Amino acid sequence: MKQIYCAICGKKQRTRGLYKANIDLKRINEKVFSARRLPDKLHYQLNECKKCGLVFSSPILDLRKINEFYRKSQFTYQEQTSYLGKTYAYYLKKFFPSLSKQTKILDVGCGNGFFLSELHKLNIKYTFGIEPSKEAVSKTPRRLKKNIKIDTLRENSYPNSYFDIICCFHTLDHVVDPNKFIRIIYKTLQKDGGILFIVHDTQGLSVKLFGEESPIFDIEHIYLFNKKTLGGIFQKNGFTKIQVFEVKNRYPLSYWLWMTPLPKILKDPLMKLIKNSRLGKMPISLGVGNIGIVAYK
Repeated sequence: MKQIYCAICGKKQRTRGLYKANIDLKRINEKVFSARRLPDKLHYQLNECKKCGLVFSSPILDLRKINEFYRKSQFTYQEQTSYLGKTYAYYLKKFFPSLSKQTKILDVGCGNGFFLSELHKLNIKYTFGIEPSKEAVSKTPRRLKKNIKIDTLRENSYPNSYFDIICCFHTLDHVVDPNKFIRIIYKTLQKDGGILFIVHDTQGLSVKLFGEESPIFDIEHIYLFNKKTLGGIFQKNGFTKIQVFEVKNRYPLSYWLWMTPLPKILKDPLMKLIKNSRLGKMPISLGVGNIGIVAYK
């Protein structure tokens, strides 16, 4: 197990224990590292920095083991990708209204390329992705696959000053060294280039309602942010013109119920009742605990 520190305050941190670890290391495998699986309430020791408010897991598994699990992880959220792609494309168009065919965009943690597919519909020619899960990339449309790397973002993954916009949706939470990650993003952006990130919010509605049982407290999540700490870590790494905003997601009612940490005795019959019904398929927009950030080099 590896001890880590507050990504904003470093070893000058002053922490309090938020929730105790509840994992059995012998039972951790690639299935546990598959995104958007049914919430299983597994997490490391969760700590909160009393100086800045950043929430983080520590100690955690060795980075090599984490990367191995992500490479073997399963792609479990095909049904939600059309909703996710439209939501992310909405915020991209809102904050970057001058998109053109020539805009170079990178999606870090691109899954099966669902967001890149939305960019394709916008007639954006230069779209790229990077994703560690082999299974996810195997499900990418052929027209997009040639520009997707099966890997995690590293130094020299891409040329310096190459992209106009770099997007990253629910991936920063998973990164063991977010400062290094953001510095790589910064170097890879063109001058005046921008970023669009979306992450979970430790002060969001799901945490207020469910506390430790909120789906955001998960073994996959190393660092968890609120509006202040999300803006703070990008400012620390050289970004300017920072804007942090609340995010609304649009999903069918059945998905919202699926992700809710209700007791199994209640959830199972409710899911059976509505999953394939007209009510269960009804799309609903809610702001339950995600925030986004736009910032510039």
